[in-house]
Amino acid sequence: MREIKIDSVTKTVAHLFEHSCYYLPEDVLTALKKAREEEESSVCRNVFDRMLEDAEIAGREQIPLCQDTGLAIVWLELGQEVHVTGGDLYAAVNEGVRRGYANGYLRKSVVRQPFSARVNTKDNTPADIWTEVVPGDKLKITVMPKGGGSENMSRLSVLTPAMGRQGIIDYVVNRVDESGSNPCPPVIVGVGIGGTTEKTMMLAKRALLRKVGQPNPDSEVAELEKEILWRVNNLGIGAMGYGGRITALAVHAEVFPCHIASLPVAVCLMCWCDRHREATL
Repeated sequence: MREIKIDSVTKTVAHLFEHSCYYLPEDVLTALKKAREEEESSVCRNVFDRMLEDAEIAGREQIPLCQDTGLAIVWLELGQEVHVTGGDLYAAVNEGVRRGYANGYLRKSVVRQPFSARVNTKDNTPADIWTEVVPGDKLKITVMPKGGGSENMSRLSVLTPAMGRQGIIDYVVNRVDESGSNPCPPVIVGVGIGGTTEKTMMLAKRALLRKVGQPNPDSEVAELEKEILWRVNNLGIGAMGYGGRITALAVHAEVFPCHIASLPVAVCLMCWCDRHREATL
């Protein structure tokens, strides 16, 4: 049994959130540059230039890429041969969020009671934490600061099985179309298919962590992603809604078996500022 001290969890979470809000991952930068070259609209090419300029300034000056530094989402992949010592694991994660948002001068966007007073917690806690027990003696921590503009466009539906593949495509494309400029396109479209309602929503969100444009290893699912992306990029929404050709950088779909009477489908959109980081202890 390998021991991991709780303090290292807190320090790692704090570091990951600071850096995820300052630096875009290389795959995202590459996708934005590629989209800029493929874009036919001069107005939208200028938008892409401003996005790339923003990323350069944020990294150089260590300031947030976006004023909305999101709700803190944390995935823990906990090796079954790991023993976390010295305290409560979730408390350590939340302390890391608290420190990261304070030390990084990141906006605190969490309200305690969603439907009444909506008083800010003032430290961006509690985090939205998801844990999976996996083989091995490591602890992998992945963070995602999820902004409200794109998160508000998330949707879930349970289609009838008879709607099938075409029903899934139509549902996802319509969701992007209805979202318009709200999620700050070009977006990454996370799609969850199957499982139960809560499972398919998590599939959609986890899909956003995949390297931008990397197809699903299942060829049938990869072909579905390709077709949805083609249709989305023919909607005419474009970067920040200015009517260009590139509305999405990628479509990432994840699939899980489901009940014979169900066809759950979830859509989770990520803005162009696709922020996430991971570390393994």
